[in-house]
Amino acid sequence: MQRRNILKAGVAGSVIAGAPMVLRAQQAYKAEYKMSTVVGPAFAWGKGAEIFANIVRERTGGRINIKQYPGSSLVQGQQDREFSAMRQGIIDILVGAPVNWSGTVKECGMWALPFLFPDHKAYDAAIASEVMTKDFFDVIRKAGAEPLAVGETGYRQLSNSKRPVIKPEDVKGLKIRIVASPMYNEIMSGMGANPTAMSWADAQPALASGAVDGQENPLEVFLAAKINTLGQKFVTKWNYSNDILLFAIANPIFSGWSAADQKIVRDAAQDAARQQIKMVREHFATDVQKVSALGVQVHVPTPAEMEQWQIACRRPYARWKASVSPSMIGKVEAVVAASRKG
Repeated sequence: MQRRNILKAGVAGSVIAGAPMVLRAQQAYKAEYKMSTVVGPAFAWGKGAEIFANIVRERTGGRINIKQYPGSSLVQGQQDREFSAMRQGIIDILVGAPVNWSGTVKECGMWALPFLFPDHKAYDAAIASEVMTKDFFDVIRKAGAEPLAVGETGYRQLSNSKRPVIKPEDVKGLKIRIVASPMYNEIMSGMGANPTAMSWADAQPALASGAVDGQENPLEVFLAAKINTLGQKFVTKWNYSNDILLFAIANPIFSGWSAADQKIVRDAAQDAARQQIKMVREHFATDVQKVSALGVQVHVPTPAEMEQWQIACRRPYARWKASVSPSMIGKVEAVVAASRKG
């Protein structure tokens, strides 16, 4: 009898040991995976993340349950801490603008360089190139995350409560809210502005009270957040920076999933990114009319005026290219140049 029990135990043990790697993997899966975003689903950025979570939940039958935490709430609204918090296990998944994480991984600042992408054709060529899918993705992997897909945050525009901004000199003296990016700080400082880094949660009351005069964000954000109600009367659509939107998962989380689930999640991110880019482009095509309809004065620079803005940003561009990754950025510049000829 005792021998029979031992045999049963041995059989059971072999079943558990040889059984189902999928079963064992599923048993190790978390009940919830925390996904951080700066904004919620009212914005194309947050909506793309929501679509991603929903697709994953549907295609895995609820086995992988991703919960979105907007407002960077997992890091008390400090979006520049998201990547380091992911390394610490506080965040499982990021859908965000890498420039926010450039203090943790310097190469994350490269896509937001001023006037790197003259148009969407150049942007699309860059995100499909090997410098993105191989070189940059390898940097992200070494930093602790598995990159899945790339969306678009949208071209950032300048707004303020004081006066029309037509040329770089008009920025002088304005207190401008920026994200915590030393590069954005240098760009604004170089034109004589007084940049102030703060979270978006802090920026809204600061704009409303007049503690800061202006801010820079895609006009889609301007509309969704109703920034016109915060005293912002003047907008300049200068298209100076268009960061990518990176979908990424902490390496320990991703490596703990089965190969089949990894593929499901990667495909879901890429499907969501395509939908998110489509939303951003639709907003971009109509944003001037929609913002103008709110009584906001919108200036779209002429080609000659755009050249002045580009000249004003050449020094910070060169400095940050040299300090971030001259090799990778040089490759991006070549891709952009080729896109102009095609």
